[in-house]
Amino acid sequence: MPGFDLSTAADQRFDVNLSILFTELPLLERPAAAAAAGFTAVELWWPWVDTPTPERAELDALKRAIEDAGVRLTGLNFYAGRLPGPDRGALSVPGEESERFRANIEVTADFAHSLGCTALNALYGNRIEGVDPAEQDALALENLVLAARAADRIGATLLIEALNEPESPAYPLVSAPAAVEVVKKVNAATGLGNARFLMDLYHLAMNGEDLPAVIDRYTAHTGHVQIADNPGRGAPGTGSLPLAELLGRLRKAGYDGWVGLEYKPGDRPSAEAFDWLPREARAARRTP
Repeated sequence: MPGFDLSTAADQRFDVNLSILFTELPLLERPAAAAAAGFTAVELWWPWVDTPTPERAELDALKRAIEDAGVRLTGLNFYAGRLPGPDRGALSVPGEESERFRANIEVTADFAHSLGCTALNALYGNRIEGVDPAEQDALALENLVLAARAADRIGATLLIEALNEPESPAYPLVSAPAAVEVVKKVNAATGLGNARFLMDLYHLAMNGEDLPAVIDRYTAHTGHVQIADNPGRGAPGTGSLPLAELLGRLRKAGYDGWVGLEYKPGDRPSAEAFDWLPREARAARRTP
């Protein structure tokens, strides 16, 4: 498998998404596994799929596991329903799911703040049959404003992500322009300016977008980047995306944030899914 050019890798700050890698291990063992693989930073989807408001003991246990592993939590999702699974967020879904999202906002912000995490991802949610899309969009803006204010309280960025239409056909934000438009609406509504685009190169590639053009146009709006190869959502080198080249283009466009490794390890232990990246390039060499 081809590796990254060392000069390129040295300029990146990679973190491991523990909701898609190391999932063969219990949640509380994953931070230490990432550290053992040479990484110093991790990110997570909302870990408690069944509840937006877990018991304090569960929150404290995960916090200890991250601290004891000596890794930094760089990104965290708000409650997003069943993910992985059929859901793609809760904030635009009227009724119980919207209420669950609202109940989760301060829980997520407080947990992130306790670990110095400054990026919170809010997945928009699927379109619901029989509900006016305009009604969902109005609800989404209300909830995103609340989330942006909570993020601002802890000095964090609110991230808005575009997913891909083939895998998420009911999700309305399936292009970079669609997600950035929501970012702009949230910033206009709050006046805070802390909403940013989450640029996931795998999702955008699945949508057939021109990735160099997206980078050139939207890096200034971008708060976080995630990568996986395409096709297959595997490790870099398992597909055809020129990820080293694309990350280099992002750097030249001014992006100096974290790059989340959000790919499937394939039919092997996650610890063996990083051979594309030299071990000396896995630990973050720079700080934000």
